[in-house]
Amino acid sequence: MKLDYGKVQAFAGQVINDLSAGMSGVLVQIGEELGLYRALRELGPTNARALSKKTGTFERYVQEWLNNQAAGGYISYDPEQKTYYLPEEHALILADSNSPFFMAPGFQVVSSLWYDKDKTVQDFREGKGIGWHQHHHNLFFGTEAFFRSGYRANLVNEWIPALEGIGEKLLAGGKVADIGCGHGASTILMATRYPNSIFYGFDYHPESIEMAKSRAHEAGLANVVFKVAAAKDFEESQFDLICYMDAFHDFGNPLEAIQHAKAQLNDGGSIMLVEPASFDELEKNFNPIGRMFYAASTTLCVPHSHSQEGGYCLGAQAGPERVRQIVKEAGFSQFRIAQRTPVNLIFEIKK
Repeated sequence: MKLDYGKVQAFAGQVINDLSAGMSGVLVQIGEELGLYRALRELGPTNARALSKKTGTFERYVQEWLNNQAAGGYISYDPEQKTYYLPEEHALILADSNSPFFMAPGFQVVSSLWYDKDKTVQDFREGKGIGWHQHHHNLFFGTEAFFRSGYRANLVNEWIPALEGIGEKLLAGGKVADIGCGHGASTILMATRYPNSIFYGFDYHPESIEMAKSRAHEAGLANVVFKVAAAKDFEESQFDLICYMDAFHDFGNPLEAIQHAKAQLNDGGSIMLVEPASFDELEKNFNPIGRMFYAASTTLCVPHSHSQEGGYCLGAQAGPERVRQIVKEAGFSQFRIAQRTPVNLIFEIKK
């Protein structure tokens, strides 16, 4: 077999880029945690000495951190002035936690995958599954912060208004369930936007529910109730909207879950499934977004689903048709893609 060494070199370059990104991701998390990006934004063009003084960090480490960030294009360097600065466009992604583009917490999720690597290797061998609650706590906090940015940008401004009659109903006063709410980021955003409605957040993970309660208290919200409950057995009913925010594909038995939701839904109400962006044709998912979601699916989504009864193991790239089949089997008459973003599909389901 004759090797094409040009292809060998090209692929080696790709792997070097991935190694560089993987190693540098740790420094992104460090920069976010120590406030280095926020300080850069405030200081403007600066150097390691000024940045270390402002953040109370060791100057020599900060110098190497700055050089790494400049080498990766995350920050900029002025060779004449010998100063570093954070472009405002980058600050929206790295330094502003209120920005709809804030992505730095994603690396906290990545760190949790490394913490749990040995556990995942063992699960590959045994195939028993790994429940969400069995992962490192970085996963819970990183997921909340990372997804909150997208929800802040789209949930109450785009997704709910795209649902038939739901926005108006919630403004007047409705009842909403957020299934698999985690730390409550999506629930709290909706409750803040629609103060006349009442919102229930359900999650099977007690520690996440306690954190969600704390978040709601900090926000001063009186129209939110958080309870420990699984998707298939929450007791409240008569909901105008039931939401699954990046959770449906994680269930061991999504059919059973959505059948239960149907029984708890008002006539005229809607179910909103927010799922990772994907296509039915496998090859269309072979892109950077799909690569990211397949990584999460391999280490988080499928193992969690497999740890529960049901055996569906949809994964994060199941595709619209697979979801539609489950919805149809559950007895719903209406199913449509209400919105699509680069990272999400938003399905509306009605009786």
